[in-house]
Amino acid sequence: MTSDVDRKAAEHLANQAHKVGRAVGQQRWRDVLRRLSRGRFGRQRGWARVPKLDTPWQDTSSGERQGWRERAANLDGEFAFSVDYQVCPDCQLGWVEQPYTLPEYQRCGLASAGLAALRIEHPGLSWHTLGGHLRDSKRFWEAVGADVPGAYQQRSPCAHITTG
Repeated sequence: MTSDVDRKAAEHLANQAHKVGRAVGQQRWRDVLRRLSRGRFGRQRGWARVPKLDTPWQDTSSGERQGWRERAANLDGEFAFSVDYQVCPDCQLGWVEQPYTLPEYQRCGLASAGLAALRIEHPGLSWHTLGGHLRDSKRFWEAVGADVPGAYQQRSPCAHITTG
């Protein structure tokens, strides 16, 4: 059971979604290793392998999708929310995939704040997902997609984007 203190901390974290630390330049060596080994090596999985940044929100290379980024929220050294994303400025499109909030922090505004921060950082884009939405998540997507261009509806990637 989540305490009121934990919920307040998560709500405070949601209000800090604009305080993002960025890790750049680490994707290239993994891409090369992944290509040379035909995908056997160079994969990054999990929060523990993401470089520690001293900001509440982190923007790093995705451990799941080559060429994508991951936006994640860190609460007291523990990952609380993450989502993979990719943008194509040429086509004015953005995609998000696999948003996940730890159950004890759900309904504290982390997902809404994280997605809103991405839209602010990348203005003018139409936002989508690659896959269909699970029945259990339809209300979530309707809520976060209200008044959002693209409404996080399913759309295949443009020619400039890899799905990794």
